[in-house]
Amino acid sequence: MGIGKSKTDPCPLSLSWGKSHSMDTSQRHHESDSKKSEEISLRGAAEHRNATEMPTGKQEKAEGVEEMPEEEAEEEVFLKFVILHAEDDTDEALRVQSLLENDFGIKPGIIFAEMPCGRQHLQNLDDAVNGSAWTILLLTENFLRDTWCKFQFYTSLMNSVNRQHKYNSVIPMRPLNNPLPRERTPFALRTINALEEDSRGFPTQVERIFQESVYKIQQTIWKETRNMAQRQFTA
Repeated sequence: MGIGKSKTDPCPLSLSWGKSHSMDTSQRHHESDSKKSEEISLRGAAEHRNATEMPTGKQEKAEGVEEMPEEEAEEEVFLKFVILHAEDDTDEALRVQSLLENDFGIKPGIIFAEMPCGRQHLQNLDDAVNGSAWTILLLTENFLRDTWCKFQFYTSLMNSVNRQHKYNSVIPMRPLNNPLPRERTPFALRTINALEEDSRGFPTQVERIFQESVYKIQQTIWKETRNMAQRQFTA
């Protein structure tokens, strides 16, 4: 008795694999090519739509970002003064800044708390001292409690000694509010005539110290130093 053909197996696996595999493969390739064509056409349409929907100004700006010359970037300003202060004296430093700028016309100035964020304190200190004509040390009771302030005034004094054009550029100032007594002032600062805001001669002191001719000299040296550094960097 032989083995009859099974009715439950109308298409044996050994026979159907070759045909079905080749058919499925060609069908998948066809479907894959169709999908790729659709994706490319859809992507192209989306890019075209984004380009046409973008305002003309933004298109020009996007195309010219890398080509914008460095000279067109915002030019840095050489400041008249920077106020170095304790962290708790930010409000007092702002008041003194406003006093010098608005009442005496000595501007632009800045306080250390408003230096750019995201950079190291030492970098900001260097930019503040060398990017301004005068460094004002706000002598308050809080000044000596802050170790960072002590470092600031020692660094500023050394900078004024080592750089000839910075001579007499460090100005200790005792403000009206919470001033540091003279007897408690560090000896290195007592050798410098301090601005005394509560003194009747304060306006005269300000006029004598913050002279435009001195500012112009320092500004010229600052520009020459920056231009030299840029030439060395690009060389």
